[in-house]
Order: sequence, then C-alpha cells, then structure tokens
Amino acid sequence: MRQFGLNGATTGTADLATDLLAAREAGYEVLEVRDTKIRAYQEGGGRLESFRADLGDAGLRVYTINALEHSTHVTGTALAALLDRCKVFCEYARALDAPYVVAVPSFLDEIADRRRIPDVASDALRAMADVASDFGVGIGFEFLGFEDCSVNTLGAARAIVERAARPNVGVVIDAFHYYVGGSTPEMLQGLDPARLFIVHLDDAEDRPRKELRDAHRLLPGDGVIPLRDFVTRIEGLGYRGPWSIELFRPEYWTWDPVHLARVCHQKMAALFQ
Repeated sequence: MRQFGLNGATTGTADLATDLLAAREAGYEVLEVRDTKIRAYQEGGGRLESFRADLGDAGLRVYTINALEHSTHVTGTALAALLDRCKVFCEYARALDAPYVVAVPSFLDEIADRRRIPDVASDALRAMADVASDFGVGIGFEFLGFEDCSVNTLGAARAIVERAARPNVGVVIDAFHYYVGGSTPEMLQGLDPARLFIVHLDDAEDRPRKELRDAHRLLPGDGVIPLRDFVTRIEGLGYRGPWSIELFRPEYWTWDPVHLARVCHQKMAALFQ
C-alpha cells in the first residue's frame, strides 16, 4: 500500500496543528514537518510529547524534519553551528519518532574551491551523520536542481552519498529538482531503494528550466514534468516509501489547508492509476 505524505512547505503559513488537521482530514499517512513550525509550536506553549500523542490519535507519523540548509560547505565556527543545529533537528526527530532529517546543499557563491565540492560535501555529510547516529536518525541528502546550487543532479548527490559512506545517509529525490537540474533516468539505475529515504512529488510551470524557482511549482499533473514516468521508474527500483507533496507556491498558501491537502492527495493518487 502506498503512503502519501504532506510537507509543511505545501501549506506554507499554516501552523503545525493545522498541518496535522489537514493531513488527517485528507487521509495522509505521514507528515514532513518544518523546523520553523516546530519552534513556533513550542513558543506558543506546545509540547512535542503532546503533539506526538495527537499524531498517534490521528493515525499519522512524522517522517522527516526539514531542512538543514546550506549544509555542505561550511568550516570552522560555521560548521560547529551547523552541527549544533543538526543536533536540535535530531532532538526533534527523536521526540516525534521521525526516522530522518533532511539536509540540502550549499550554493556556488558560498564555495571558494569548486573542484573540492564532492570532498567537502561528503565530509559535511559524515559529520552530520555522526551527530544523527547518536539519536538513531538518518540524514536524507536532497539535491537542488538550480544552476547555482553546488549539488544539482541525482548523479552528483549519489556520488557524494557513496563517498560519505555512512549507513544512515541516503538521498531524497524531489521531482521538481530532478526535472530542473536535468537529472536523467540513467542516474536512477542501480539506486538501492534502501538508500532512497523519501520522494517529493510536485510539478512545474512551462518555463525554461533555468528560470524555474520554488514559486513556480504546481500541483502534480498541472505542469510539464512527466510524473507518471518518474513514479514508474522509482517504483521499478523497489522503492516502497512515502510519496510526499512539497509545494512552496505562495498562491496555494491562500487556500484552506484542508482543501489544499485533499486536492494534493487526489492529484498524487491519480499518478498511480
């Protein structure tokens, strides 16, 4: 049975309790929660133990904590700060019984020596993985397809994960970034489904790929990404994990969150019919 997930970026400005309500009412199995929403929930007096109990009552589980940004090319005090933040994310994950924390790459303007991108990125992933292992958590490395991102294809991300050589490090594939960065079906070949931690579903406006940004994401089936082929190929690997909707489109944030979650669920389900 396929599991569908709701990523907090889809509902945007909605709070954590609203995300849980929307996911429950729309029939999801998992949530991907944003750290900003967790902090706001706690600052409002909420306790993660209570939220975890509410998840159980709703028949839901948290699958990932999102996202450690600019995470692959930091050194010195910046690296120490990243690892401190990674520890906080892992504490959230343990409190909510989430198996993974998502990390995304740094951008090219942050990198002095671009020839060393694979080495430095794999070192950073190893450091985060060592922190995460103390909490029984994995690090999901999500490449970003933008031209100015240091790791923008599945092939590059897989090579870095393999170089990191930690059992609790794997990849996250987002359909939007797979398309924008020009990843190919050949880059999927041989991917161990156990190292594919979660897949994000989303579509894109009909624009030149180099112009696409997060605000140009669309509901699955409303854009130009060949999503049916995408999901067929990934299921062909043996992947049986969640398919999660991740839309950063501000237009959708004006919708009623429950209605949005229902439409997203319907659109994702249609890809597999």
